Amino acid sequence: MERVTADYLLETPFPPEDVAAMMAGEQSSGTFVRVAGETDELRARSAAQVLSVEDMGEIPAPSLASAYIDRKGAPGPVRRARVRIAFPVGNIGRNLPTLAATVSGNLYDLGEVTGLKLMSLTLPPAYRARYPLPAQGITGTRESLGTEGRPIFGTIIKPNVGLRPVEIAALVADLCAAGVDFIKDDEVCANPDIAPLNERVPLVMDAIKRAEDTSGRRVMMAFNITDETDAMRRHADLVAENGGTCVMASLNWCGLSGMETLRAHTPLAIHGHRNGFGAMNRHPVLGMAFPAYQALYRLAGVDHMHVHGIGGKFVDSADDVTEAARACLAPLAEGADDRVLPAFSSGQWAGTLGSALEAAGGADLMFMCGGGILAHPHGPAAGVASLHEAYDALSAGEDLSAARASRPALAAALDTFGQR
Repeated sequence: MERVTADYLLETPFPPEDVAAMMAGEQSSGTFVRVAGETDELRARSAAQVLSVEDMGEIPAPSLASAYIDRKGAPGPVRRARVRIAFPVGNIGRNLPTLAATVSGNLYDLGEVTGLKLMSLTLPPAYRARYPLPAQGITGTRESLGTEGRPIFGTIIKPNVGLRPVEIAALVADLCAAGVDFIKDDEVCANPDIAPLNERVPLVMDAIKRAEDTSGRRVMMAFNITDETDAMRRHADLVAENGGTCVMASLNWCGLSGMETLRAHTPLAIHGHRNGFGAMNRHPVLGMAFPAYQALYRLAGVDHMHVHGIGGKFVDSADDVTEAARACLAPLAEGADDRVLPAFSSGQWAGTLGSALEAAGGADLMFMCGGGILAHPHGPAAGVASLHEAYDALSAGEDLSAARASRPALAAALDTFGQR
């Protein structure tokens, strides 16, 4: 029997083995009592199975409140455990929202639970094959840009929102001239009144095409088309009609179904922005860890996934970012050619490139710098040059401080951003 396996971090004052059995029953064929029609044959076919429960020991107090426990009383000390449960694929079918509902759903609301986090998912190859692969992924993105053997260097439109279409197009022209590979809208700039997509896309793509005529290089622009589903399809068509190669969407607010529909509609690269993910992840025993989260959205067919950055403005530790990048670069199932490009951002500059390369375990990454390019003291072109100089030095095994003597753009970046 094909099964999707889910790994959880569980916290409860009840015996963890009993709660794990409740979890399996709640999310498959069972409920709190046996019901009519729940035959032994049905249970054998459709019941989820607890594969393992690993006790992690007691903690002093529960992490979350439970009115159920207040009514019933806590039968024992609060314990944490690693739980692994297998869910029959036949219960789910090729249905991404139902997969998410199965491995998460009501589990977070069980009265016996004072903490629960979905950590990871393991998919059988045949089940993974029922969902779309990335339309572009790492290989297609590199082919579109003509970048091989090095990171893809990108930046973000700043100010985040408020620029008019002609101003955005002028900034894009400057960034193309500076030598960036990739430009993206900010997550809060999608289809604003001041710069609607139907005005912005033609002007920006005209700037990109004119830059290509001069340099011979095509820059990839990720237009933020976050919207309701039908509007996203129209926006994607607008980008394609104007020669664009990439669209961006805020994954959490468009949802799994919206992203699936967008993927089915367009061959453009989809740049997946995870804004809002912290609400799912920041609590240590509540929500969803990135390995599970990225698996669901990769099944929806995205090509790039944000992983934040090391030493940036967000809460992620170096281990968090490394785990996220490595998850994107690993196949979802054995034999699947479905890696996606991890997109590093958040306070990145030439001096943080080494940590990103280490986190990704190589050069298959998108390295996006806002201030690291736009605020370079010698201008955006020098900001881009500082990234190339940093990569060349790191590839040669040089320390960046020692490499500065022969690399002026890198030296200026180290002087400007090195004390931050």
